[in-house]
Amino acid sequence: MGNKPIEGRTTAEKEGGVVVFHIGMRINAFHAVRSWWPVFMAMPRMLKELSRDRESGLLGYRILFSGARVVYVVQYWESQEKLLAYSAALDKSHRPAWATFNRRIREGRGKVGFWHETFVVPAGAHEQVYVNMPPFGLGAATGVIPVGRRGERAADRLRAA
Repeated sequence: MGNKPIEGRTTAEKEGGVVVFHIGMRINAFHAVRSWWPVFMAMPRMLKELSRDRESGLLGYRILFSGARVVYVVQYWESQEKLLAYSAALDKSHRPAWATFNRRIREGRGKVGFWHETFVVPAGAHEQVYVNMPPFGLGAATGVIPVGRRGERAADRLRAA
């Protein structure tokens, strides 16, 4: 799906539940490149690995910046089980990156911050609408359909999810 806006109102094609995972870092000391650079570089490798593996469970993602200090990724997953399986897999990029990060965060004494949040959203508990937008968010991850296919009102779309 491209960057060309789709005229009118669309909604994400995804039906059923979804897991939304936010993960990010905050640079607390710009001069401490050794503390934050490896964290900054590890995420693109993991996203590339996940994107190549259709069975991983990653539906899509968006990288976002908030000022000069904060970078984070919003990820959409098929299930919490697949997210947790990736995070624990010994043969994937996450485990060694996590070990390196933990070592560096101890050495760095607060020079980089890190967070993640996981939202398990059951079927019928999420709704989205995009107006004159290219596919975005969950719609970019799963495709979009015209709003009318699920109902014109948010309550209709929630019941259809």
